[in-house]
Formats: sequence, structure tokens, C-alpha cells
Amino acid sequence: MKELISLPKENFLRGLKICLVSGLTFLAACKTEQPISSSSDPQITAYPDREKKQDSLDRIFLMRQKENVLKNYQASATRDFDILHTDLDLSFDWSNQSVIGKAILTIKPFFYSQKTLQLDAKDYEMGAVYLLDGENRQKLNYGYNERELTIYLTKEFSAVDTFLVEINYQAFPERNSGAGSQAITDTKGLYFIDPLDTIPGKPRMIWTQGETEHNSKWFPTLDRPNERFTQLFKLTVEDSLVTISNGRLVRQEALEGGMRKDYWEMDLPHAPYLAALAIGNFAKVEDRHGDLPLGYYVEKGYEKGAEKVFAHTPEMIAFFEEKLGYPFPWQKYDQIVVRDFVSGAMENTTASIFMENLLLNEREAIDSDWDYIIAHELFHQWFGDLVTAESWSNLTLNEAFANYSEYLWNEYKYGKDEAALKLISEMEGYFSESEEKLDRLIQFQYEDAEDLFDAHRYNKGGVILHMLRLYLGDDAFFAGLNEYLKRHAFQSVEVHDLRLAFERVSGKDLNWFFNQWFLDRGHPELIFDIDYSIPENILITVHQVQDLEKSPVFQFPLEISWYEGEERKSKHFFVNKGFYQVALENGSAVTQVYLDEGKNLLARRTQEISVSQYQRQFEESVLGVARYEALDSLIAREAEKELTAILPLAVKDSFWAIREKALGIMQADPSWAEKIPGIEEAILSLAENDPKNSVQSGALEVLAIWDADKYQPLFQRKVNSLSYLVAGSALTGLVLSEESSLGNEFFERFEKEDNFRMVIPLAEFFIDRSVSGKREWFFEKTEQLNKEGLYYFLGYFSEYFIRMPEEGASEAISFLYRLMEQSPENYLRIGAFQALMGFADQPEVVAKLKEIASKEQDIQVRNYYDYFLQVLSDEN
Repeated sequence: MKELISLPKENFLRGLKICLVSGLTFLAACKTEQPISSSSDPQITAYPDREKKQDSLDRIFLMRQKENVLKNYQASATRDFDILHTDLDLSFDWSNQSVIGKAILTIKPFFYSQKTLQLDAKDYEMGAVYLLDGENRQKLNYGYNERELTIYLTKEFSAVDTFLVEINYQAFPERNSGAGSQAITDTKGLYFIDPLDTIPGKPRMIWTQGETEHNSKWFPTLDRPNERFTQLFKLTVEDSLVTISNGRLVRQEALEGGMRKDYWEMDLPHAPYLAALAIGNFAKVEDRHGDLPLGYYVEKGYEKGAEKVFAHTPEMIAFFEEKLGYPFPWQKYDQIVVRDFVSGAMENTTASIFMENLLLNEREAIDSDWDYIIAHELFHQWFGDLVTAESWSNLTLNEAFANYSEYLWNEYKYGKDEAALKLISEMEGYFSESEEKLDRLIQFQYEDAEDLFDAHRYNKGGVILHMLRLYLGDDAFFAGLNEYLKRHAFQSVEVHDLRLAFERVSGKDLNWFFNQWFLDRGHPELIFDIDYSIPENILITVHQVQDLEKSPVFQFPLEISWYEGEERKSKHFFVNKGFYQVALENGSAVTQVYLDEGKNLLARRTQEISVSQYQRQFEESVLGVARYEALDSLIAREAEKELTAILPLAVKDSFWAIREKALGIMQADPSWAEKIPGIEEAILSLAENDPKNSVQSGALEVLAIWDADKYQPLFQRKVNSLSYLVAGSALTGLVLSEESSLGNEFFERFEKEDNFRMVIPLAEFFIDRSVSGKREWFFEKTEQLNKEGLYYFLGYFSEYFIRMPEEGASEAISFLYRLMEQSPENYLRIGAFQALMGFADQPEVVAKLKEIASKEQDIQVRNYYDYFLQVLSDEN
């Protein structure tokens, strides 16, 4: 599953004095310590000293912790039966949002003889259940509690017996559906999108989302990750609609009344949560990787965009096949973009489903940056689909690999610098979460499996695989993955299977590695000290200061590097103590060394590094990630002298992220043009010629802030760029000009654009120039913009009607109320709230905000509302 859903990282709101951390970071729920009730404590006798009494209290606390662990222990599902094959015959009642189904399950007892079959079947209206024997159908008694179907078999079946059960039912996925996790935001299992075709411009669709155990909302099964079956899905739909499911489309049958039945056969076994279907008026873009058919399904009109968005798929498959030494394991691979998806994407076997952010036209796809999520779901076809975690406790065996595939693809396609920056981003995501909780990656104690979809299982897991790769070396690491896949293909696994695969290949004992990283909590928190007093033999001290009651003393390799002229040298040491010292024995005199220069170690680190040392790091390091760190650190310290020295180098750096970072620091301060002779000409060169559109865009934005009037001819040329990044920044430059002779008619030629990068500067123009008569345009854009674009736009939308209430402020407020109440996306509800805060001078708006906020179900969103409503109350 991908991904912890990416929320907008920018905030374009106007007129609101609200500080948002990282653009859209929800306030964490407040946590309070619950004291142990003295009335329930065992009697504690008086001790002569307080320490002994505290020791006793600690033992009682630990005893209670252990009892709690036992209560919450989530064992792998017991396998009483094994479903060998699932045959579904489904039709769909759009008006009632229900599934009418007949399931024929081929089943055998797993080992012990059984007489009662219990299946997961959530929120059905049950019909008849039969035992099938050739042409004979014997009706069976059953019990049903709306969660589980208990079927009473006619006799006791043994492990050598195989039998067929037919179940007739109608499933209602909408019933009892609820909030899921940060990664999977709902639990319906099957979703009807605009089923009555009432929303203009929105297509009717059906799609499924089975992870974790939600597919039993639409077909009866053993909804556990350690189950595995083949399947035949027969889908009856209107003849105008397209169906996609797992495996191959083997037959299409015309029916009366304009209907059709499609037969999708999956002849290789996979887990129940990976079964899927999608139905809609899709267009299909066909592609191939050798003999493997590939399909990219999107709404009609987006075919050219899909060709670009998914263009790297064949190359990705070839790359992963070569790295793993294992061919793509399935019959075909489809990628489907749907509306209102409840996650980033989902790796259904042979049929990954993606959120609508990947629905781009040809021009938008020019700057498409979705390789990471495409690689993530593709890698799951091996790790998660072919070899599946036997329980959700082992979820990281699916998600860590998919997460690390993003690094592997970046490293191969875009270079080590970009991959390393990706790795740091993953670490920071984990570190942020670790401030709230420290979990084991293999976590058997939890209340809800949905809680496991977090930055531990994803981010930390991926970084750990990278560290294991560096420790073993590439040859052993990828040979170990090959061994793991071959030995466990079409099987369920736990973490020890992975460890043993690497041990068989490498000959190394890896218990220490798996124990500390997978089976224990936390990460090293390191204090580094470097003693340069003997420059020919520098002394390095590494002190681990993490809380040892929560985390172990870690063992890890540490690279120490330095430069002699332009030559990079390094040594590797193995830190295995809480307090570790080593003499570098470097020989030649050295005045600056780097600990983990490439930032490969998952650790929080503290080290005294001066601004002059960061300047030297930027100037001499051959690693882009180290230069990026140095630049970022100097910016954070506002080291003007050192920045003045390195910014001319930064704007010409070979790593685009550094060029972009340098532009970011200069954008808000035109005085850099005076401090650094020639820097403006260098930025102009980037705006004209940089091969990376995001860098061109950043350079245009710098010039627009510095002197929008001076660069009007440049902006007028660049506004016609095919890249929305570039064109949008150029349009911003045109809007910011105070001396431009361009009239309203020039800007109004962009009114039909529906990409937020063009819409937002145009909205800015209409607001700043107080252009009347744009009410319909503003409302039209709320319908045309995709969800992320709408989030960016909402502040401008409200600002227009705040400035010009006669244009329809009451209708704008009503729209924002509806969005805040009804949007399934939490960030859009937040965006509507922020926009409404611009009308907070109206008491009735504040009252309505409080009313809507009181009904919010998402605790983080609710806390966000409460915080800012309290701030508003305090100010008044």
C-alpha cells in the first residue's frame, strides 16, 4: 500500500495570520499521563528508603506492562481451512450501492478435521448456502452475525477432502464503514463513485480497496494475509463500461438489455486482500515489456497524459527483474487511476489502483513526478504479492521493500545524489513520528492493524534495508533477495525467513542486525566528537545517548571520510559499544573529517560543526547530499558571509536540488544581487536554460521578486512554455509587475486554464486589480481543479469575496461550509476551514465554524480546528 498519503506541502492562503508547520501538518492529539489508581495498587509496605519503594513500583509497572502486552498480542491467523479457489459471479446495484453475488469456494481443511466453516462476510443480507457435489446441491444451515458467516457442514471433512460451498448474498459496503488509518482512510472495501450520476463532470465508477481485511465487505472469504487462492471473477456490467480485475480477461459474454459479463481469471494464487476490480468508462493505453502486456487505464481524454505518467513502467520492470534476478511473476500488469481513492495507491496483484492525482493531461504530465509511487506499487508485485507477510505484524516485509524500491529506482534512473536525498526525507519522516511513538517494526501488540501503516513500517523499514545492503555489499544483498523470493514464492513469510535468506547467501550471522532494527525499538542518538589535536591520527568518539529503557545499545558500521586535495579517502569502523573511541590513523595531516558523509545511517546525531566547516564541506565534498546538508545548515544559521561565498557555486552545482535550494534562499531578498556580483546573470541563465523545469521555475520566481518590471519580456516568452511549472512562474512575474502595460485582456486569455499553477497567479491578478465580474470564474475553478490544486486555491477564492462581497460572498461562504462538512479529504476540510477564517469578523460564520468543528470525526483535524478557534477566541 502506498503511500502515507502525500498532503500538499505549500500554503498559499492569503489574509490569514495562521502559521502552519510544513504547510499542512495537523496538530497531534494531546496526550495525558494516566496515573495508576492508588485504590487498585497492591498494598505496599513502608520501606526505610524511597529508592526501594520506587524499585517496587517499577516492578509493578513492568508487571502490568507485560500483562497488557499479553492482552494485546495479535497472533497470526490460525488456518483451520484453506481456500483453494474463489469463483465469484457479481452484479452491481448502483442505486442501493450494493453487490449481488454468488460465491463458490473450493475449500479443504488445513490440517485438522473440521465440521464447521467460519468465513468473513461483513454487512451482507444472506441468501441460501449450498454444499456442491457434482450436480447435487445440498442446502446447508448457517449462522450469521453481520461479521462472520458460520456454515454447518454435513459431515466432518479431513485434510485430504476438498469440497465446494455456494453462498448467495447481497453485500452493502456502505454499512458500518468507518475511518481507517493514515494510509488507508476508509474501510468500505468496495466503493461506488457518483453512483446515480448526479455530479456534473464526475464519472461513475466502482473500485475496491481490500487492505487490510476489507475485501470481505464484498465477497465471503478467509480475510487474512496468510490465506491464498486462485480466482475467477465474473462481472456483469453495462456494455458501455470497462472492467479490470486480477489476472487475464479470458471471456466477454453479451447479455440482454445492453449488459455484458466479463470473465477475469487469476490462475496463480494470491492473498485475499489483493483481489480487486475496477469498473468505469475507462480508456486504455496499451504497452508491453517483452511478452508481458501492460495497461494504463484512465478517464477518456487523458490517454496522452497516461503515456507520459506511466512511460517508465517497462524500464522499471526490466530494472527490477535484473536487480532481483527474478522475472515479473504475474500474467499482466495494469495500472488504473480512479476518483476519490482512499489511499495513495494499492498494489493489487496485476492491477494496481492509483489516486486521481495521477490523472494528468499531456501538458501536465510534462512535469509529472510520480515515478516514486509507480515504482512502489510495482515492487510490491514481488514483495507483498508474490511473497506475502503472514500477518499484519510483519507488514514491514511488504512495505519496507516497496519503500526502498523508490530509492533503487532513483539511484538507477536519476543518480546517487537524488536517491540519497530521498533517503534523508524518509529518515526525517520516521524521526518526526518517533517523537510520538517508538514501535518495533515487527509489532505483535496492537489494537487495530490499520495503526501499523506508518512511518515505522514504511520509512524506517526502507532505510534499514539500505543499511543492510551497505553492510552485506550489493552482490550478497541482491542474491539474498533472490534466495528469499525463490524459496518463498506464493507463500507467506515472517521476518526470520528474510534473515535466514540473507544468512544462507552471505554466511554471516545477522541476528544482531534483525534483533536491534526489526525486533527492538528506536534508533541511535549519537554525540560525535572529533579530536584534531594530532592531525595525523585523529581521535573519534561516538557516544550513544538514547533512552536505554526504550531502545538498545546499537551496533552499526560507520564510515569516516576525508579529502586530501581532490582525492576522497575513507575508512569503515564497527561501533559496538555505547561509548566508542577509535584512532583514525590517517597518516597525512587532516584538519576536517566527515562521519557518515553520505547520510546512510538511521541515527539522530549531535556534533559541533562551525559555519566555516560547513562552507568547506560544501566546497570539497563530492557527495551531493553532503553539499545539500551544508547549504541547508548555513541557511538555517543565517551565515551570510559563508553563503555569499558558496551561493555562486550552488547555482551552478551539478545536483539540481542544490540549485533549487540556492534559489529558494535568494528569492525573498533582492539584496543578494548586490552582495554577489554576477549572481543575477547566473540566475537569468538558469531561467533561460536549466534542463530541470523546477529550477527554471525557481529562477523565474527569484527574478519576479527581485525586479518583475525588468524581466517582463522574459516572462512574456516563458508564459508560453509547455511546462506548467515554468509558465505558472512566468505568469506570476507578469502579475507582480507594477509598470506593465499589459491590460486585463492579456491575462483573461488564460481564464480557461485549469491547472492550479496558472489559476493561482490569475486569481492573484483579479484580486490585486479588483477585477469585478469574476464570480463565475472563481466558482468554476472550484469544480475544475484537482483536489491538491483546489487546496491551494481556496485561500484566493475566499480573499476575492472578502475584498468584493458584492460578487457573492454569501454563496462563497456556503460553498466553503459544504466543503468543510462533506469533503472526504481531511486536507480539503482543513483548507475550507482556513478559508472561512478570513470571514471570522462575522459572528455567524464563527458560530457555524464551531458547529461544524464539533461534528468532525478525525481527531487530528478536530484538534486543529479547536486550537485555532481558541486562538480566535483569545484574540477577541
